[in-house]
Amino acid sequence: MQYEFLKQFPRRMKHVGAYVLLFANSSQKTIWKQYGFLKLDEQINVIFAVMLYLMEQSLKEENCTIDDIGAYLDSLNMRYFEKNMGYEDCKSLGDFIINVALSNEGKAMYFDGFDFEQRAYQIMNVSYVANKIVYVDAEVRRTSYYLTEDGYNLLLSTLEIENNMKLTIHEMIFKLHLEKQSYDRAVDDIKNVFNLLRIQLQKMEDAMGRIRRNALSYSVAEYETILEENLDTLSDTKEKFRNYRELVRARVKELEEMDVNIRRLEKKEEENLKNLGIIETYLNRTIDEHQKILSSHFDLKLLYTKELEQLSQMSLIRRFSLRNDLYEKILERPEGLGRMEIFLRPLFGNAPEKIYNLKKCTELQRPIRKKEAEESGEVMEFGEEGWMEEEEKRRQEKLKKYERSLGCLLGKALEAKQWEVSLEEIKSSLTADGGKTEDGTEDYSGLIPNVQIFKEIMVELIKGGDIDIRQLREERRNYIGEFSGGFQLNEMILNLTETMAPKLRRIEVYRIDDGKAVTFENVGDDDGGRRQIRCSNVLFRLS
Repeated sequence: MQYEFLKQFPRRMKHVGAYVLLFANSSQKTIWKQYGFLKLDEQINVIFAVMLYLMEQSLKEENCTIDDIGAYLDSLNMRYFEKNMGYEDCKSLGDFIINVALSNEGKAMYFDGFDFEQRAYQIMNVSYVANKIVYVDAEVRRTSYYLTEDGYNLLLSTLEIENNMKLTIHEMIFKLHLEKQSYDRAVDDIKNVFNLLRIQLQKMEDAMGRIRRNALSYSVAEYETILEENLDTLSDTKEKFRNYRELVRARVKELEEMDVNIRRLEKKEEENLKNLGIIETYLNRTIDEHQKILSSHFDLKLLYTKELEQLSQMSLIRRFSLRNDLYEKILERPEGLGRMEIFLRPLFGNAPEKIYNLKKCTELQRPIRKKEAEESGEVMEFGEEGWMEEEEKRRQEKLKKYERSLGCLLGKALEAKQWEVSLEEIKSSLTADGGKTEDGTEDYSGLIPNVQIFKEIMVELIKGGDIDIRQLREERRNYIGEFSGGFQLNEMILNLTETMAPKLRRIEVYRIDDGKAVTFENVGDDDGGRRQIRCSNVLFRLS
């Protein structure tokens, strides 16, 4: 299975379906409005209050009839809800909650959860309450209601474990599964533990953000709670998980040695080895997360203390009204202008001290190419026309070099058998032509005017891969674009094919994975030097 986290997905959907079906059965029912419960929030609160009463009666092994539920709702209404309902109305509402909202009028309820392992939906039955026949006073026959397993699971999931206990409980479950060698379940357990640590770290980051915005919005009670949770998390978790990691590594080593030296691992053992690897990965991440919580714990304390101190110092600051305490006083006594610095001096603080950053001095200093390009693009006012002409001349010369190099490639491909040639074969044909430079080396200037131009052409060709000439011609006919002053591969190919091969339809370019490298000696570059370049072998196919 590609996505391991999608295992047990139907089990998750069973819990989700319990809520979905309950809301679907109760919402949009007019009976709620008859009794004054207009908002969905109120309706859901009443339903869960009734379910808690059912659970309490079931735990005490006492009967729970519609009359009992009606009396219970009547008591809640008089004390808390204060709706315009009598006992009979409460009894009728209780009957609706039991038989419609929770029992779907006696019809079975199903929720489909997709099973990614079986590639199909799994139909799951959901049932909240069941009933049995009881006799009241040994004569009167009544129906008593009680919660099913789904009902208990739904209610128990609504009351979360205290935050300081969650991590301990999940860690205990993980330890038990590890000892029983139930590694598939241990994987889920360690993921839950990691998620709890990640949630705790996120909670601290959110708290620090609130404190930075306004320390007064973060109460002392919240601060105390998060510190206690941190201390519970940091108590001995790190050492425990280090021990678990050593245990997992020992078992991984044992299985790997068994696979190499004794016998080939069975399918179950291979799965265990895979799960142990996942567990070790999450244990490493859990220890790292633990360290982040530790550092953030102290950062939070320092930040909260600093912000509160700054707020307390603000109360000592004396404020002045410029109009009343400055302008009007000066107008009354103009001689005060000679001593204005006494009043204004606090407004001008000293410049902050500069700190030498050692990290910056050890960083790799790279040239700012954008700035250089902007500087090179500036036009001087002095001799503007002559400068522009010189720039245009240099641009045309450079474009001719691009055209000559690309034309050489296309020409060699057109000369080859079936219009198919490799870069190695092009080099061989240039060598056979006998062209020499002044110092007696092979002359590749037609193909490689300089290293930068040849590299740019090859990169663009390989990036294009499959170039459809007919499509390019159609686009040029139907689209009018701005003139490009630089090298454009498609534009230059169209210009060359119109003169060299008007019937050419397609150009294919791709690397040949034969491990060979094509070497060109004594090739010029932009700086006037000579270099050796090595290229992957590339195939050119025309059609």
